[in-house]
Amino acid sequence: MTQHSSRTTPPEHRGLRGFVRDNGLGLFFTVTFLLALAGQAIAGHADFNNQLVADQLRPISLAEYLTSSDFAVDVAENWQSEYLQFFLFIGVTVWLVQRGSPESKELHKGGTESDKQQLVGKYAKEGAPAWARVGGWRRAVYSHSLLLVMGAIFLLSWLVQSITGVAAYNEQQLRQLQAPISWSQYLGAADFWNRTLQNWQSELLAVASMAVLSIYLRQRGSPESKPVGSAHGATGVEG
Repeated sequence: MTQHSSRTTPPEHRGLRGFVRDNGLGLFFTVTFLLALAGQAIAGHADFNNQLVADQLRPISLAEYLTSSDFAVDVAENWQSEYLQFFLFIGVTVWLVQRGSPESKELHKGGTESDKQQLVGKYAKEGAPAWARVGGWRRAVYSHSLLLVMGAIFLLSWLVQSITGVAAYNEQQLRQLQAPISWSQYLGAADFWNRTLQNWQSELLAVASMAVLSIYLRQRGSPESKPVGSAHGATGVEG
Protein backbone atom coordinates (compact mmCIF):
# COMPACT_ATOMS: atom_id res chain seq x y z
CA MET A 1 0.00 0.00 0.00
CA THR A 2 2.82 2.45 0.82
CA GLN A 3 4.57 1.80 -2.47
CA HIS A 4 1.31 2.26 -4.41
CA SER A 5 0.63 5.56 -2.63
CA SER A 6 4.10 6.90 -3.43
CA ARG A 7 3.64 6.05 -7.11
CA THR A 8 0.24 7.74 -7.41
CA THR A 9 1.02 10.87 -5.39
CA PRO A 10 2.81 13.53 -7.48
CA PRO A 11 6.28 14.33 -6.08
CA GLU A 12 5.40 18.00 -5.63
CA HIS A 13 2.64 17.04 -3.16
CA ARG A 14 4.95 15.02 -0.85
CA GLY A 15 7.09 16.16 2.03
CA LEU A 16 8.06 19.58 3.33
CA ARG A 17 8.43 21.10 -0.12
CA GLY A 18 4.88 20.14 -1.02
CA PHE A 19 3.55 21.48 2.29
CA VAL A 20 5.28 24.83 1.76
CA ARG A 21 4.00 25.07 -1.81
CA ASP A 22 0.41 24.24 -0.81
CA ASN A 23 0.42 26.69 2.10
CA GLY A 24 2.73 29.39 0.78
CA LEU A 25 0.30 32.29 1.17
CA GLY A 26 -0.55 31.55 4.78
CA LEU A 27 3.06 30.79 5.69
CA PHE A 28 4.35 33.98 4.05
CA PHE A 29 1.97 36.27 5.91
CA THR A 30 2.44 34.41 9.21
CA VAL A 31 6.23 34.74 9.03
CA THR A 32 6.13 38.39 7.96
CA PHE A 33 3.59 39.11 10.72
CA LEU A 34 5.90 37.63 13.34
CA LEU A 35 8.88 39.56 11.97
CA ALA A 36 6.88 42.81 12.00
CA LEU A 37 5.67 42.13 15.54
CA ALA A 38 9.24 41.48 16.68
CA GLY A 39 10.38 44.68 14.98
CA GLN A 40 7.57 46.63 16.63
CA ALA A 41 8.57 45.22 20.03
CA ILE A 42 12.21 46.24 19.62
CA ALA A 43 11.46 49.70 18.24
CA GLY A 44 8.65 50.29 20.74
CA HIS A 45 10.89 49.26 23.62
CA ALA A 46 13.58 51.72 22.55
CA ASP A 47 11.04 54.53 22.09
CA PHE A 48 9.39 53.81 25.44
CA ASN A 49 12.74 53.86 27.24
CA ASN A 50 13.59 57.16 25.56
CA GLN A 51 10.41 58.61 27.05
CA LEU A 52 11.27 57.21 30.49
CA VAL A 53 14.75 58.72 30.35
CA ALA A 54 13.26 62.07 29.30
CA ASP A 55 10.99 61.85 32.36
CA GLN A 56 14.04 60.98 34.51
CA LEU A 57 12.74 57.47 35.19
CA ARG A 58 14.47 54.10 35.09
CA PRO A 59 14.45 52.33 31.70
CA ILE A 60 12.82 48.89 31.63
CA SER A 61 13.91 45.59 30.07
CA LEU A 62 12.46 44.20 26.87
CA ALA A 63 10.65 41.50 28.84
CA GLU A 64 9.03 44.15 31.05
CA TYR A 65 7.99 46.14 27.99
CA LEU A 66 6.41 43.08 26.31
CA THR A 67 4.16 42.58 29.34
CA SER A 68 3.30 46.27 29.67
CA SER A 69 0.02 47.94 28.81
CA ASP A 70 1.85 50.27 26.43
CA PHE A 71 2.92 47.41 24.16
CA ALA A 72 -0.45 45.65 24.45
CA VAL A 73 -2.48 48.71 23.49
CA ASP A 74 -0.30 49.41 20.46
CA VAL A 75 -0.81 45.84 19.22
CA ALA A 76 -4.53 45.69 20.01
CA GLU A 77 -5.41 48.98 18.34
CA ASN A 78 -3.91 47.74 15.08
CA TRP A 79 -5.54 44.33 15.27
CA GLN A 80 -9.02 45.70 15.89
CA SER A 81 -8.85 48.03 12.88
CA GLU A 82 -7.63 45.25 10.60
CA TYR A 83 -10.43 42.91 11.62
CA LEU A 84 -12.95 45.75 11.33
CA GLN A 85 -11.77 46.19 7.74
CA PHE A 86 -12.37 42.54 6.89
CA PHE A 87 -15.64 42.40 8.86
CA LEU A 88 -17.07 45.36 6.94
CA PHE A 89 -15.73 44.22 3.58
CA ILE A 90 -17.13 40.70 3.95
CA GLY A 91 -20.49 42.06 5.10
CA VAL A 92 -21.11 44.93 2.70
CA THR A 93 -19.97 43.02 -0.41
CA VAL A 94 -22.92 40.69 0.09
CA TRP A 95 -25.22 43.53 -0.97
CA LEU A 96 -23.12 46.34 -2.43
CA VAL A 97 -21.36 46.13 -5.80
CA GLN A 98 -18.76 48.20 -7.64
CA ARG A 99 -18.90 48.20 -11.42
CA GLY A 100 -15.62 47.09 -12.91
CA SER A 101 -13.98 45.91 -9.67
CA PRO A 102 -12.72 42.34 -9.16
CA GLU A 103 -13.40 42.91 -5.45
CA SER A 104 -17.13 43.05 -6.23
CA LYS A 105 -19.65 40.42 -7.21
CA GLU A 106 -21.26 40.74 -10.61
CA LEU A 107 -23.83 43.52 -10.66
CA HIS A 108 -26.86 41.20 -10.80
CA LYS A 109 -25.72 38.96 -7.93
CA GLY A 110 -26.28 41.24 -4.95
CA GLY A 111 -27.71 39.49 -1.89
CA THR A 112 -27.21 36.15 -0.18
CA GLU A 113 -28.01 34.16 -3.36
CA SER A 114 -30.04 30.96 -3.69
CA ASP A 115 -29.28 27.55 -2.18
CA LYS A 116 -28.41 26.31 -5.65
CA GLN A 117 -25.89 29.09 -6.21
CA GLN A 118 -24.38 28.54 -2.75
CA LEU A 119 -24.28 24.73 -3.16
CA VAL A 120 -26.03 23.98 0.14
CA GLY A 121 -28.66 21.45 1.17
CA LYS A 122 -29.72 19.21 -1.71
CA TYR A 123 -27.37 21.11 -4.02
CA ALA A 124 -24.27 20.31 -1.91
CA LYS A 125 -21.58 18.47 -3.82
CA GLU A 126 -19.18 15.76 -2.74
CA GLY A 127 -16.70 17.10 -0.22
CA ALA A 128 -19.01 19.89 0.97
CA PRO A 129 -18.78 20.76 4.72
CA ALA A 130 -21.22 18.74 6.82
CA TRP A 131 -23.07 21.82 8.08
CA ALA A 132 -23.61 22.99 4.50
CA ARG A 133 -25.52 19.78 3.79
CA VAL A 134 -27.95 20.05 6.71
CA GLY A 135 -30.59 22.69 7.37
CA GLY A 136 -31.72 24.64 10.42
CA TRP A 137 -29.49 26.61 12.77
CA ARG A 138 -26.32 24.76 11.81
CA ARG A 139 -26.49 25.85 8.20
CA ALA A 140 -27.52 29.36 9.25
CA VAL A 141 -24.50 29.66 11.57
CA TYR A 142 -22.08 28.15 9.07
CA SER A 143 -23.45 30.38 6.29
CA HIS A 144 -22.33 33.43 8.28
CA SER A 145 -19.42 31.89 10.22
CA LEU A 146 -16.69 33.96 8.55
CA LEU A 147 -18.45 37.25 9.29
CA LEU A 148 -19.26 36.15 12.85
CA VAL A 149 -15.67 35.18 13.65
CA MET A 150 -14.21 38.35 12.09
CA GLY A 151 -16.70 40.45 14.05
CA ALA A 152 -15.94 38.61 17.29
CA ILE A 153 -12.17 39.09 16.88
CA PHE A 154 -12.73 42.79 16.12
CA LEU A 155 -14.84 43.33 19.24
CA LEU A 156 -12.44 41.35 21.42
CA SER A 157 -9.44 43.28 20.11
CA TRP A 158 -11.27 46.57 20.62
CA LEU A 159 -12.11 45.55 24.19
CA VAL A 160 -8.46 44.66 24.84
CA GLN A 161 -7.45 48.02 23.36
CA SER A 162 -9.78 49.85 25.74
CA ILE A 163 -8.58 47.94 28.83
CA THR A 164 -4.86 48.21 28.07
CA GLY A 165 -5.39 51.74 26.78
CA VAL A 166 -6.80 53.02 30.06
CA ALA A 167 -3.93 51.35 31.94
CA ALA A 168 -1.35 53.02 29.68
CA TYR A 169 -3.19 56.34 29.87
CA ASN A 170 -3.36 56.26 33.67
CA GLU A 171 0.31 55.37 33.88
CA GLN A 172 1.07 58.51 31.91
CA GLN A 173 -1.32 60.51 34.11
CA LEU A 174 0.49 59.39 37.26
CA ARG A 175 3.87 60.30 35.78
CA GLN A 176 2.55 63.80 35.27
CA LEU A 177 1.06 63.84 38.80
CA GLN A 178 -2.50 63.89 37.47
CA ALA A 179 -5.47 61.83 38.63
CA PRO A 180 -6.21 58.54 36.84
CA ILE A 181 -9.60 57.91 35.22
CA SER A 182 -11.97 54.93 35.15
CA TRP A 183 -12.45 52.57 32.21
CA SER A 184 -15.89 54.04 31.45
CA GLN A 185 -14.42 57.54 31.44
CA TYR A 186 -11.65 56.41 29.12
CA LEU A 187 -14.22 55.16 26.57
CA GLY A 188 -15.23 58.76 26.06
CA ALA A 189 -11.72 60.19 26.22
CA ALA A 190 -9.93 61.76 23.28
CA ASP A 191 -6.98 59.36 23.65
CA PHE A 192 -9.20 56.30 23.09
CA TRP A 193 -10.96 57.72 20.04
CA ASN A 194 -7.77 59.16 18.58
CA ARG A 195 -6.15 55.73 18.75
CA THR A 196 -9.28 54.13 17.28
CA LEU A 197 -10.15 56.50 14.47
CA GLN A 198 -6.62 57.01 13.17
CA ASN A 199 -6.54 53.28 12.45
CA TRP A 200 -10.09 53.03 11.09
CA GLN A 201 -9.63 55.79 8.54
CA SER A 202 -6.44 54.23 7.12
CA GLU A 203 -8.01 50.78 6.79
CA LEU A 204 -11.16 52.11 5.12
CA LEU A 205 -9.11 54.20 2.71
CA ALA A 206 -7.02 51.14 1.79
CA VAL A 207 -10.14 49.07 1.02
CA ALA A 208 -11.71 51.85 -1.04
CA SER A 209 -8.46 52.30 -2.98
CA MET A 210 -8.21 48.58 -3.72
CA ALA A 211 -11.83 48.36 -4.89
CA VAL A 212 -11.59 51.39 -7.19
CA LEU A 213 -7.99 51.24 -8.46
CA SER A 214 -8.42 47.60 -9.48
CA ILE A 215 -11.06 48.75 -11.98
CA TYR A 216 -8.39 50.43 -14.09
CA LEU A 217 -5.08 48.92 -13.00
CA ARG A 218 -3.83 45.32 -13.32
CA GLN A 219 -1.39 42.87 -11.79
CA ARG A 220 -0.79 39.93 -14.06
CA GLY A 221 -1.33 36.60 -12.31
CA SER A 222 -2.92 37.98 -9.13
CA PRO A 223 -6.42 36.83 -8.12
CA GLU A 224 -6.93 40.32 -6.69
CA SER A 225 -6.71 41.75 -10.22
CA LYS A 226 -8.68 41.24 -13.39
CA PRO A 227 -6.89 39.63 -16.34
CA VAL A 228 -4.71 42.24 -18.02
CA GLY A 229 -6.86 42.35 -21.15
CA SER A 230 -10.25 42.58 -19.37
CA ALA A 231 -12.39 45.62 -20.02
CA HIS A 232 -12.50 48.26 -17.28
CA GLY A 233 -16.24 47.64 -16.91
CA ALA A 234 -15.90 43.87 -16.36
CA THR A 235 -17.13 43.17 -12.82
CA GLY A 236 -16.40 40.23 -10.54
CA VAL A 237 -13.72 38.86 -12.86
CA GLU A 238 -10.47 37.69 -11.29
CA GLY A 239 -7.16 36.97 -13.02
